[in-house]
Amino acid sequence: MEKINVYNLEGKKKGFTDKPKIFDIKPRIDLIQIANLVSQSKNKQIQGRDKRAGLRNTAEGWGTGHGLSRAPRIKGSGFMTARNVGRVPYAKGGRQTHPIKTDKKIKKKINKRINKMSIISAISASGDKSWVKKGGFTVENVPEIPLVVDDKIQTIKKTSNIYSTLCNLGLKENLTKIKKSVKIRAGKGKSRNRKYKKKRGILLVIKDDFGIIKASRNIPGMDVIKIENLSINNLAPSGSSGRLILWTQSAFNDLENYEVFL
Repeated sequence: MEKINVYNLEGKKKGFTDKPKIFDIKPRIDLIQIANLVSQSKNKQIQGRDKRAGLRNTAEGWGTGHGLSRAPRIKGSGFMTARNVGRVPYAKGGRQTHPIKTDKKIKKKINKRINKMSIISAISASGDKSWVKKGGFTVENVPEIPLVVDDKIQTIKKTSNIYSTLCNLGLKENLTKIKKSVKIRAGKGKSRNRKYKKKRGILLVIKDDFGIIKASRNIPGMDVIKIENLSINNLAPSGSSGRLILWTQSAFNDLENYEVFL
């Protein structure tokens, strides 16, 4: 079995570990995109319109013999909107033709096996240097892909320490690039508590949390997730495979659990 180097917190080689068979699989982009669409559909909010919208008026048809169209007209006289057409879709303030309904099913489904295979494909793509480069990451100074680090990284409790560790592992260019990608969002989202947007950066996969999640939450674009919580949203955000992933040694060894589905 092929061996992979394990690096310590100073960026130097510490030992070896076996490379799981999951990285030998050819990534399936179609499965990754399908699983991502299903995952995104679960985050959508159900929409609907009030059933009485546009119908809260006195409009009624006059019938024939008035030299006017038979459209329903608002009852009354002496005010601006009297005898104006109402209720119907082509009238000002009338109802919608085909309003959105709350009973529309917007959550999509996916087979369990296809979902597992999509995660396996995304993991496999993250272990290929060409795929990671295609995903927009700088890999010239990264010593090895997949990149495995010592489990001591899970015990770091200060942001400055985790930042220096990532720089020692050749990830400084990626961190700077993500920091510069912070932009003000276009549209109404600015006033809805999501003013800024940024690109997704490095993903750190851990086995246990001893303070690393809290320490790294202020690094732009970086996500930390436990191996049992891996999802297609983390591995291939927006369906784009080839994310740069930093594995802890214990989490990397746990990838053998996914080989059952091969």
